[in-house]
Amino acid sequence: MKGFLVLEDGTIFEGEAFGASREVLGEVVFATGMTGYQESLTDPSYCGQILVSSYPLIGNYGVNSQDDQSSKVQAWGYVVKERCESPSHRLCKRTIHQFLKDDDVPGLSGVDTRALIMHLRNHGTMKGGITAEDPSEFVERVRAFEHPENTNLVAEVSAKKIVRFNEGKGKTVAVFDCGVKRNIILELRERFNVIQMPFDTPAETVRDLGPDGLFVTNGPGNPAHPDILSSTVAALSKLKDELPIMGICLGNQLLALTFGARTYKLKFGHRGINQPVKFEDRVYITSQNHGFAVDPESAEDAGLEVCFTNLNDGTVEGMRHNELPVFSVQFHPEAHPGPQDTEFLFDRFKKMLEET
Repeated sequence: MKGFLVLEDGTIFEGEAFGASREVLGEVVFATGMTGYQESLTDPSYCGQILVSSYPLIGNYGVNSQDDQSSKVQAWGYVVKERCESPSHRLCKRTIHQFLKDDDVPGLSGVDTRALIMHLRNHGTMKGGITAEDPSEFVERVRAFEHPENTNLVAEVSAKKIVRFNEGKGKTVAVFDCGVKRNIILELRERFNVIQMPFDTPAETVRDLGPDGLFVTNGPGNPAHPDILSSTVAALSKLKDELPIMGICLGNQLLALTFGARTYKLKFGHRGINQPVKFEDRVYITSQNHGFAVDPESAEDAGLEVCFTNLNDGTVEGMRHNELPVFSVQFHPEAHPGPQDTEFLFDRFKKMLEET
């Protein structure tokens, strides 16, 4: 069945519908990874977004039962150049079409994704929608649609209750779950006892849990959303002087806000598995998925040292506090998908707790 991707500026891309047979509205973003579509689609940070893959063939190794980063497909829609209907891999359980259909997520294939991504790169990410109806009439619905960032997307993907993972380790870490990827929890469980908490857990509850450190996860949406400032950031502001803290992605931005720095939206964000980051005179290739960044000057004024830098555009990729045992990164050291070059940062966090 013919389908269309309609952007808020009136640009229309034609393709063939697959996955769930329904319309969807969201923010249209692109990612540059050649592999890892299953992990990306199930990453809670894509909640609220219609994901476009730059790699032209998607689904060639199918979908397995091991690589999901959450309990379902989190992206609201998916746009590709070509989808593979006959995948080949020993672990394959479903096609990409079946994967999206099972989780009620619409997709669109046969799209000129090169032209689409160049358009988004030049004009920035924007609202859009997938439809099988007349696209010229659909554009007004896209424009009238409230941007997903104006809602509390974190509340949609965060844990609903406190969950404990007692691994018999020496230290315990309390995790503010803002939309955590499965592999972050696995990396932490290898090193700590883990208490996974809803994003809006009050500081008093955290103290009662008695952790040795705090961890702030990735997640979707605007870090400066009022609901996040009044919950996660408010709790961190009360706890920042009491415990060692590490943050990843959205966690990096929330820690910046906690100490008084500012965040801003990037034109088209960093989404992919090949972003070069400089740290301690070395360059690491990293996995990234974010649309916001920390303002470097405000970070310095807030007592934060920018120690990780993106070599493509010079944006802040991580920081540490000048006095407190607090550090965070904008990229994903847990990978999945992407390189595992910076996995050692979890060990640094472990050492920080042992020395505190």
